[in-house]
Amino acid sequence: MNMSYDIAKRAIDIVGSLILLVIFSPVILITAILIRLSSKGPVLVEKSNSHMMRLGKNGRVFRLYKFRSMMENADVLEKTDPKYRSVYIEKHTYGNYKPKNDIRVTSIGRFIRKHSIDEIPQLWNVLRGEMSIVGPRPYLAEELEEQQVKFPNTGMFVKEMLRTKPGITGFWQVSGRSDVNFDKRVEMDAYYATKKSLWLDLLVLIKTPWAMLSGKGAV
Repeated sequence: MNMSYDIAKRAIDIVGSLILLVIFSPVILITAILIRLSSKGPVLVEKSNSHMMRLGKNGRVFRLYKFRSMMENADVLEKTDPKYRSVYIEKHTYGNYKPKNDIRVTSIGRFIRKHSIDEIPQLWNVLRGEMSIVGPRPYLAEELEEQQVKFPNTGMFVKEMLRTKPGITGFWQVSGRSDVNFDKRVEMDAYYATKKSLWLDLLVLIKTPWAMLSGKGAV
C-alpha cells in the first residue's frame, strides 16, 4: 500500500506542479517584476542564504526556492546589524521561529508572504523530487534543534515527520500557519506523516485556496 501511495503521490506531484506552473505563470511574471522594481537584490532568495537550506525526507538537506520577500542578505543582517537584533532575539526566544513584525520584510514581500505567493517557486522543488505539493513544513536544522529544547516532548514527532517529504502546503498550514506554536505544529506534521493518504492530501488541497486568500496566520 505504501509503495502504491508513493507512486500515485509522485505522479500527482509531477502533473500537478506542471499544471500549477502554467496557471500561476502570470502571477510568477508579475511578482518577479515587482520584486526587481521595488527593492535591491535578486528575484529569488539568494543561493547563499542559510535559511533556504532545509531538511527533507530522512533529514536530507536541500535548497528551498522562494521569491525574495525580505531585503538582500537578510539572514546575515539579523546577526551582524544591531538595527535588526530584535528580529534575531524574537526568532530564538518564542515558539514559532517567525517574528510577527519583521522589519526586514519589503512592502511587496509582506503581500506575497500573506498570500503564500512567495512559495510558488517551490513547485521546482517538487519537480526535483525534494518536496511534495502536500506535506510537513520544510524545517531548518537549527530551528528543529532550538525548538525541541523549548518543547522537550516533541522529539518523537520530529522523528516521525522527517520520514516523509516536506510540502508546499500541509495539514498545519491550513490550520493556523504561524499562529500555531512549534509543539502543536510538529504534532500535526507527525500526524500527517503517520496517517498520510490521498484523501488527506485532497482535504488539505481543498482548504489551501482559502488559507492563501485569507492570509490568516501569515507573517
